[in-house]
Amino acid sequence: MKLSILNFTKYLFFLGIILSANAQNFHGKATYVSKSKMDLGTYGAKMSEARKKQIAARLKNRLEKTYVLSFNSTESTFLEEERIDAISGATDSWGGYFSRGDHYKNVKESTLVQSQEFYGKRFLVKDALYEIAWTMGTESKKIGQYTCYKAKAFVPEIELNWYDFSWSDLKVNEDKSGVTNEEMIVVEAWYAPQIPFAQGPGEFWGLPGLILEVSLENTTLLCTEIVLNKENKVRIEAPEKGTEITKKDYTETVRNKMIEMRSNRMRRRG
Repeated sequence: MKLSILNFTKYLFFLGIILSANAQNFHGKATYVSKSKMDLGTYGAKMSEARKKQIAARLKNRLEKTYVLSFNSTESTFLEEERIDAISGATDSWGGYFSRGDHYKNVKESTLVQSQEFYGKRFLVKDALYEIAWTMGTESKKIGQYTCYKAKAFVPEIELNWYDFSWSDLKVNEDKSGVTNEEMIVVEAWYAPQIPFAQGPGEFWGLPGLILEVSLENTTLLCTEIVLNKENKVRIEAPEKGTEITKKDYTETVRNKMIEMRSNRMRRRG
């Protein structure tokens, strides 16, 4: 028999009460693999398959990443495992400017702390967590040994990619009235009520169970391993080094530097 949305919500509520009492002292670690599809646009239509494979191999360390989420009932860190370029044997320095830094969130206090380094300067981004308005459904599937339920949300693009930039981002997208358009991204998440932590990878949180899978645009984050324990506490600490700044001010700082770099390059060419 299928559950109605009302009965399903009641089920999650009572399940959460039962499980959360046992979860207060538990800590855990979850490993996530992030995979992004390569989008070459109209330029890619002119390429041979062999050339596309060469580019995909070269960009593999940007398209495929592994993260570890360490969490308890209120705090979590989300850290990328260090990856070495498979071809050159070197780290991706320029791409590293726009990679996610060490990420910490406190869901009880609704706070975010994330370290970012750009052009030789270290920043400590401190801001409020964006509260995602999830719509929960009754559709379910198994991820590993856990039964997960589907949830969807529309999230402003800037809240998901505030640390990521490209040269095209320098163009301000405005309508005729001069008001900046806010692009919304559809996010699909699968969470496990059996793990009653309102935690998840990166910016994602706020569901009645650990988020084990997230899909948005051309990227999927999938949990491949979970370790829960009560005896050995996981060390969870927010990054501390860097110039304190908000997400908005960090975005403006990086964009201004990119505009300066572009202007200097154009002057040299001229």
